[in-house]
Amino acid sequence: MIRGTFANIRLRNQIAPGTEGGYTRDFTRDGGPVSFIYDASRNYIDQGTPLVVLAGKEYGSGSSRDWAAKGTALLGVKAVIAESYERIHRSNLIGMGVLPLQFPEGRTAESLGLTGEESFSVAGVTELNDGTTPRTVKVTTDSGVEFDAVVRIDTPGEADYYRNGGILQYVLRSLIRK
Repeated sequence: MIRGTFANIRLRNQIAPGTEGGYTRDFTRDGGPVSFIYDASRNYIDQGTPLVVLAGKEYGSGSSRDWAAKGTALLGVKAVIAESYERIHRSNLIGMGVLPLQFPEGRTAESLGLTGEESFSVAGVTELNDGTTPRTVKVTTDSGVEFDAVVRIDTPGEADYYRNGGILQYVLRSLIRK
């Protein structure tokens, strides 16, 4: 199931032009060759490098089942930055411990000059550990791009799930505390 995540032939990964489905570039290897997403993700996980997905409008449309978000999390994705989200998939991402962020209104990866080859830093997420949900977080890249991303954790319950690393961890911790 993990290998099938992002493998839909209608998906076009802009970082791997000329491909469709489950391909990306693997920057853990010299020259960043095109590789299967699963194989590249294993290399990033082995290096301890968390991943970020850059996405367009209605991210997750057609993939609202929980496995779409579970596969994303198991590939090592820690955050998705999208123009907008399909409602159920956004909620499922949180349930799997993946942070859904949204580009500022009217901005896209392209308009910000993002190529997907950057390293990202997200500041302000730790406010969730203090019991508050920040409205935005500061996203910076090693290429000098900086913007305030909207945090798409929309309810206190979702904040609890994310704070615990996902819904399963939330339930387990709730049971242990009793």
